[in-house]
Amino acid sequence: MATPNGTKMACPAPMKATSNGAFQGDDPLHFALPLLILQICLVIVLTRALAYILKPIRQPRVIAEIIGGILLGPSALGRSKSFLHTVFPTRSMTVLDTIANIGLLFFLFLVGLELDMRSIRRTGRKALGIALAGISLPFVLGIGTSFVLRSSISKGVSKAPFLVFMGVAMSITAFPVLARILAELKLLTTDIGRIAMSAAAVNDVAAWVLLALAIAISGSDDSPVIALWVLLCGVAFLIVAFFVLRPGLALMARRSLEGEPVKEIHICITLSLVLAASFVTDTIGIHALFGAFVVGIMVPKEGPFAGILIEKIEDLVSGLFLPLYFVSSGLKTNVATISGATSWGLLVLVICTACIGKILGTFIVSRLCKVPLRESLALAFLMNTKGLVELIVLNIGKDRKVLNDQTFAIMVLMALFTTFITTPIVTAVYKPARKAAPYKHRTVKRKDIDTEFRILACFHSTRNIPTIINLIESSRGTRRQKLCVYAIHLMELSERSSAISMIHKARSNGLPFWNKKDENKDQMVIAFEAYRQLSSVTVRPMTAISALSNIHEDICTSAAQKRVAIILIPFHKHQRLDGAMESLGHSFHLVNQRVLRHAPCSVGILVDRGFGGTTQVSASNVSYKIAVPFFGGPDDREALAYGMRMAEHPGILLNVIRFIPSPGKSLKFDKSGIEDNVDHEEDELMLSEFKSAHSNKEKESSNLYEEMLVENKAEVVDALKALNMYNLFLVGRMVPTVPLVNKTDCPELGPVGSFLASSEFSTTASVLVVQQYNPSANLHPLVEEAYYGDTSSMPDSPHGVPPV
Repeated sequence: MATPNGTKMACPAPMKATSNGAFQGDDPLHFALPLLILQICLVIVLTRALAYILKPIRQPRVIAEIIGGILLGPSALGRSKSFLHTVFPTRSMTVLDTIANIGLLFFLFLVGLELDMRSIRRTGRKALGIALAGISLPFVLGIGTSFVLRSSISKGVSKAPFLVFMGVAMSITAFPVLARILAELKLLTTDIGRIAMSAAAVNDVAAWVLLALAIAISGSDDSPVIALWVLLCGVAFLIVAFFVLRPGLALMARRSLEGEPVKEIHICITLSLVLAASFVTDTIGIHALFGAFVVGIMVPKEGPFAGILIEKIEDLVSGLFLPLYFVSSGLKTNVATISGATSWGLLVLVICTACIGKILGTFIVSRLCKVPLRESLALAFLMNTKGLVELIVLNIGKDRKVLNDQTFAIMVLMALFTTFITTPIVTAVYKPARKAAPYKHRTVKRKDIDTEFRILACFHSTRNIPTIINLIESSRGTRRQKLCVYAIHLMELSERSSAISMIHKARSNGLPFWNKKDENKDQMVIAFEAYRQLSSVTVRPMTAISALSNIHEDICTSAAQKRVAIILIPFHKHQRLDGAMESLGHSFHLVNQRVLRHAPCSVGILVDRGFGGTTQVSASNVSYKIAVPFFGGPDDREALAYGMRMAEHPGILLNVIRFIPSPGKSLKFDKSGIEDNVDHEEDELMLSEFKSAHSNKEKESSNLYEEMLVENKAEVVDALKALNMYNLFLVGRMVPTVPLVNKTDCPELGPVGSFLASSEFSTTASVLVVQQYNPSANLHPLVEEAYYGDTSSMPDSPHGVPPV
């Protein structure tokens, strides 16, 4: 290779893949594979650390990844030439960019899988108008800004491509990032959440069309004929994808049945089609990523096929390969090029133009559509969210010499700033009040026993469903009063692509509900609907999608809005085959503790040891033995009230065992012997009510009452162990006795519940630990109660306390 002055300069030798090792005298950083491994590890550690730091201010992970890329580039750490030449040498960039772009291809395939074109076709006029305003005004202002940039820092660039790239970059809304922000702020099922999701989906499709146009006219050949051929070939590719790829993918999806594993050959064919389509679109000249995106859109969203594809590749792509793309982008971003008053002034101009165009356009049309002022303002800022698609546009523009270093840096900082401000501003201007009408039936125990009994049953997975259904069936009794069950599936919101698929199931009923269309039915919904059809119980399946740190808010809000008497939540441990209890994770443990603290009604923690077996038991086959160890106090009275309701079922045998301390002592086995007289009187009243309710001859054989005199803790433990042949134990959470286990990691179960839930007690008996609602203890309710009309006819309140 010759230099301008005529001297010869040797091209650097290509890097070999693997080294012989440091002991053989090789430096691993001079070889492609070990260097790539170091780069990936460094990127993951830095971006995850930044994501952890930014988590308290509720920033999406894409912010941490953009900042991480910039920090590793010439703007920060890359200012050290030794660091840059050691960790990111020029010779390694081809390998790094190639791996990053392969990750990007499959990520855009995931984005296509997330985007349901049917939902876009169903978009209402309001959302469509907001989407068009959110695209057109920023696009026009972006073109106007491009004239200013071309006259100052972007002289000499091609006019038409630069105008279109600037317009597209200004008008994009990042659909995946927006969905996660809405879910994080619990706005998914509010009016602005639904409008924002619909408008962002339309915006996303429009942005890809405009980007294809921008790429087509930004080729190295200035001939308009070439650009026309590129566009025509792109349209032909879409036609072939629709009439050839789509039927083939639909055939594989139909052969992938619910509950059966998807064939490996189907996965292999689909992923190969992603690469083949990417090759075709790259050959056409509209970038390889379009092929991957189109294949993702063509995959049918019904059935398990799309979900399995997401599960197979999302962790590897999103967690490992995609962060490399942000680093590749960050290495091209040099903030130091923004120097002087002119450059910083242009940065402010670009940020203001981007914000004003998106916010003003969305706000004006929202107000014309009669959206309230605060909601319109929040919607405007939500639609201003940028993300990965913005970086893709900018990187393509830089690779095609449409954007120079300075313009590229300005646009990256604009995208970072607009996304960063979204969450705090929306939180400040719009926080929908969690309101519910006050109600008094917040406990199982009540004076008017013929009123409707409502239960909110929570579950994490299919493992919990048979026990929950069997427990509901046992709670049905024989009375004429209606039993209504809200079965809520608790799903963790994560940064995974599958989180967006879950979000698509959201419906407008206070919290996300499962889509009731036949093609989208989930096996969990089918189980509850089958039970509803076979029984007289009203069952309404729901789902809550939130981070585990605040999913208790969804549970408690649902309970208040649905006016339930008791929340049933699964214990954070499940039983292994050897009988030992295994934890699902500390986060689930904390969820239960928060629900106990903030619940607007009674709560039951269900320790599931296979109550009724692993399948649903029909009403005629119900045959359970249930024990209520009674020590006294409001929680035990609530557990007994639940037992009395269950005892009405002809297949239930209820045994109430009252533990009585020896004379002169209390159940805490101290010498004081002091008892709460009020509690003691209410205990006696409750027990006499049980005896009188079940004193007839028909029930004497199926319901038992016995009193047991105990001298110490050991006698209580022995007495309970003798009852381990029962199927279910109902026990109060906080009861007046000493802890029956010396050490426990589950103090929320109380002194007796902790023992009953331990492997030491039983491996077959399930346990329901009950806490009665106490309004005086709920000092910080999550739901604001609002009166609607006359409430004087509302039923009685627990503890004799009025609803407010």
